[in-house]
Amino acid sequence: MFALGLITPPASAERAVPIPPPARDLPAAQGLQTAVFAGGCFWGMEAVFEQIKGVQSVVTGYAGGSADTATYAAVTTELTGHAEAIKITYDPSRVSYGTLLRVYFSVAHDPTQLNRQGPDTGPSYRSAIFPQNAQQRAVAAAYIGQLQKAKSFGAPIVTRLEAGQFYPAEGYHQDFFRRNPDHPYIVHWDKPKVAAFRAAYPTLVR
Repeated sequence: MFALGLITPPASAERAVPIPPPARDLPAAQGLQTAVFAGGCFWGMEAVFEQIKGVQSVVTGYAGGSADTATYAAVTTELTGHAEAIKITYDPSRVSYGTLLRVYFSVAHDPTQLNRQGPDTGPSYRSAIFPQNAQQRAVAAAYIGQLQKAKSFGAPIVTRLEAGQFYPAEGYHQDFFRRNPDHPYIVHWDKPKVAAFRAAYPTLVR
């Protein structure tokens, strides 16, 4: 995730009109809930979802592999089966799972890129949702179908629904965007994502 690659903005930052909300969503509930999404480098994913009203915390980490190889050094070999991911703790009475999915698909990453995002390549950068229960899985699957039918993107959605545990990343990866605002990767790839989110969803910004 340290390479800058071609000097082009992330595709998610170019989207001028937000995609439609999910036709199917989870009802508001009492108590905090969790969502786990993977969509490329977890620095930018964390930065986007931390902006949302109703999100209590976002943790970067690794999902889809085993505990013994859930380290940055191992995951970057692209042999462990993990995806760089974030675990979102949110209040469903303030923000719905479907709303989180809408942000995930529209500005947090490009769901049409297979095993890559921007300059980062390999299965650890894949687009994947790790539903925490059957209800989340049903809503996510329905939304993918809805977006495909509506041709919301210029290419097929490659996002996978997967099962697997989430393991927090090393401390230096947590809150990386906020602690390193001038890092070249953050400036080039992640600040445009945050700006795109704030422009597209002003009512969601905390």
